Amino acid sequence: MARVEGGVEWTAAFADLDPAAFPMLWALTPYGDAVFNQRQVPLLLAELDRLPAACGGDWVGQARELCQVVERGTHLYLWFIGD
Repeated sequence: MARVEGGVEWTAAFADLDPAAFPMLWALTPYGDAVFNQRQVPLLLAELDRLPAACGGDWVGQARELCQVVERGTHLYLWFIGD
């Protein structure tokens, strides 16, 4: 099991993401949980590649690393835990 304790700095830029262009990231909310399975992780990675700078931060690199763990494993999930 891999784990990172960090956070996404929640700004208005996240609320402005187009759900059609960023359906995986649009699932993130500051207070709810989001879970991505092995088939969704490549979609999430593609969205991270084109994420606007206003939404970036250290969390992006951490998310990429955890995505790689999920891709290499079996029956693994990537969880974002809200407040």
